[in-house]
Amino acid sequence: MPRSKSHPHLHLRIGDDDHDEVDEEGEEDDHITAQVGVPLSPGTSPTTVRRLQSTRTSDLDLHSRLPQRGSNVQVNERSSLLASSDSLNRSYSSLIAEGIEIPRARLWRTRSSPDNARRFMNHDRSGSFGQRLVSALTSDGRFKFGDGNTDESKSSFYNDNRVWYDQFTSTDWVHDSIADAYRVKALRGRKDIRGKIIAWFDGAQGWLLVAIIGCVTALIAYFVDVTESALFDLKEGHCEGNWYYSRKKCCFGAERCKEWKSWSRSIDTTAFDRAWIDYASYVMLMILMAAASASLTIMSKTVVPSAVQLSTLDENLGAAIRSNVVDVKRGLDRTQDYSSLHDAPAMVYYSAAGSGVAEVKVILSGFVIHGYLGVKTLVIKTLALILSVASGLSIGKEGPFVHIATCVGNIACRLFSKYNSNDGKRREVLSASAASGVAVAFGAPIGGVLFSLEEVSYYFPPKTLFRTFFCCIAAALSLKFLNPYGTNKIVIFEVRYLSDWNFFEMIAFIFLGILGGAAGALFIKASRFWARTFRSIPLIKKWPMAEVLLVALVTGVISFWNRYTKLPVTELLFELASPCDQNDTVAADLCPRKERIPHVIHNLLIAFCIKSFLTIITFGVKVPAGIYVPSMVVGGLLGRIVGHSVQYLAMTYPHASIFSDCPATPGTESCVVPGVYAMVAAGATMCGVTRLSVTLAVILFELTGSLDHVLPFSLAILVSKWTADAIEPLSIYDLLTEMNSYPFLDNKVRPIFTTELADITPRFREERVIDVSNSPLVPAVDLRTKLDQLHKAGELDGGLPILRNNILVGLIPAPDLEFALDKLDNQDRSLCLMAAGIGWSGSDGEEEHEPDPTDFTPYIDPVRSP
Repeated sequence: MPRSKSHPHLHLRIGDDDHDEVDEEGEEDDHITAQVGVPLSPGTSPTTVRRLQSTRTSDLDLHSRLPQRGSNVQVNERSSLLASSDSLNRSYSSLIAEGIEIPRARLWRTRSSPDNARRFMNHDRSGSFGQRLVSALTSDGRFKFGDGNTDESKSSFYNDNRVWYDQFTSTDWVHDSIADAYRVKALRGRKDIRGKIIAWFDGAQGWLLVAIIGCVTALIAYFVDVTESALFDLKEGHCEGNWYYSRKKCCFGAERCKEWKSWSRSIDTTAFDRAWIDYASYVMLMILMAAASASLTIMSKTVVPSAVQLSTLDENLGAAIRSNVVDVKRGLDRTQDYSSLHDAPAMVYYSAAGSGVAEVKVILSGFVIHGYLGVKTLVIKTLALILSVASGLSIGKEGPFVHIATCVGNIACRLFSKYNSNDGKRREVLSASAASGVAVAFGAPIGGVLFSLEEVSYYFPPKTLFRTFFCCIAAALSLKFLNPYGTNKIVIFEVRYLSDWNFFEMIAFIFLGILGGAAGALFIKASRFWARTFRSIPLIKKWPMAEVLLVALVTGVISFWNRYTKLPVTELLFELASPCDQNDTVAADLCPRKERIPHVIHNLLIAFCIKSFLTIITFGVKVPAGIYVPSMVVGGLLGRIVGHSVQYLAMTYPHASIFSDCPATPGTESCVVPGVYAMVAAGATMCGVTRLSVTLAVILFELTGSLDHVLPFSLAILVSKWTADAIEPLSIYDLLTEMNSYPFLDNKVRPIFTTELADITPRFREERVIDVSNSPLVPAVDLRTKLDQLHKAGELDGGLPILRNNILVGLIPAPDLEFALDKLDNQDRSLCLMAAGIGWSGSDGEEEHEPDPTDFTPYIDPVRSP
């Protein structure tokens, strides 16, 4: 029961000989005598028995809870590691003022965070599948876990167990793992046929869920691919009779397409030249589509108060670094408040902007961002992605597919409470979902599995690996059935190299690896410079739509007159990587005779400069945009330039010793295939931007299907990664994580620490600790004040240490403390039990199973002595 402040006095009696019966098993508690003086109104009170032993079990020292040697307790294979070390728990009794009616606490939440920084969810677990199952297993609604003290310690996981984590907090992996273990044990406890059927269905839920995710992701990818293809061609003209047809579909099977009409033919006027009409129509429609995409993206705008220690949650390398938060936290003295934190501008982010890969990576590591993977974000990002790609901006759709697929996985988890009510289990499904996004984007299911393992996943057990592979296969098969490209293929483009590479080309491949790694690292530096300069302009910073319109205008004006920059990025990459005997379109422009090779190199060099510039200024605009394929296109142009240069040398000096391995058969590609160089450089440049290695090599193999060229791909990627790491140590997404202060603890980094611990530890402040030296009971008002100070300092996921005589005895996390305080009906008059290792219990059987809401010990992580 909640403890009231109107007590005349509070006595704690110590005694070693007095024992009370506290439960059905006949546990006896030693009495402790102490006295705490609290000025309260007169009156007598009933006696309440409280346990000193916490119902919360330490995760780090389970062996200390086994019976000691010499005790009468028999230990066998059925003994519980979570049992108390002794069967007699010490307790104390207290007196409560008589005549005060204190109702039972209800489960409710208050918006206690500053400026409504977070959006709270329902934490009631009474309706979940696990709780219903536990109730169904016993007649009285309580599951009997065993004998002795393990009953209470195990059932405490179901009491006050929150289904949802608060905004901008972290997942408790250990808690979720233990909670799921108890759920599985309850399932396996049933030996009847119905219990076996339920257990079988519980095991099949994961496979059914990832299959649904894969199919839905493929369906969304089909919708995006077909729609954006038709809208992209709409900038140049329309199909007569079927305006929604793409140019490829309108002219399918025809040598001369009469059904396709350009806008200059549709607009019958002699006032302007036809070329200028097509030019104006192209630029205008590009701006309109980009503006529509930005308008949808801005609908996902979210404003978070300045106390949160994040710069932004979208791909903005120019976001202001919020160092003032850290400075204020470390530099405040006891008399200062946190008002200076609110002078900083609020954090604004657009959940549908960018690719979302960095944010998905942070979420999979355990960080909680409500709404980032919701239905609204899914719908907005899907529609906005179609318009942004169709506008012709230098962006890709492959990165946003990762975010979209993760949204699908997060929404699909609501089908089964096993995943919906457990964030740790949910993130296993999200890892598989992210992989399916890459599988449908590149048509590379194995590459998708490796992408999830190498890039985004933080916790990836073997079971998750197999389910991820199943999810990618389901997505690939569904996409194969839908056939979005009309080629009965699932890859975005497919090239086949019939001839093998020569040994002398190894030098060129290594050179391309160096160039690709340097280009990727320099792209990161250039994007950061552009974001810090141009996006710091007040107009651009305040109105992101202005930047989108300006970038669209520049892109349309520059790219219209160059054939390579005018093409869609996937189609351009296909032309660059294709050999001459495979694509008729390539033969006209990229398969020249010897005397025209310098002219082709000149055109490719211009396209390389334009595409590089447009990719730099486009990255970070407020539309859904990926960087994977645009970086590959830039690398493909660079590789094609090098390939044609080597080809020109081989044709000019055919008798040189270095070209002695070339066959004597005639043909421009008899010795050197420039398309191979384009694909090698494309992978090297993408590696320089993202630092993907094994994943990228496998994706290139799945795109080409050539075992002969796996070695050049892998070698160029290795050299590219070494070069990029030397120039810029962080990838584009690691840089976003660091600059935007994402709460991501990289398990691949091993920091070197050679100083004293006191050098990095903040100084002691009384308002940031809970002192139980004089009394284990702390007023709820004081706890709320300390919690509000944590929130104002931005430490939404922090905690308060508990001290007794200046010795650390426990820690209570801030989310747990807030959850416990919100359950109190009357915080102004409640005293909360905060002593580490102490729990509450009622004096009769009825109260035994209704925990007192003023007992905060189940939320405390106690300090265990070695």
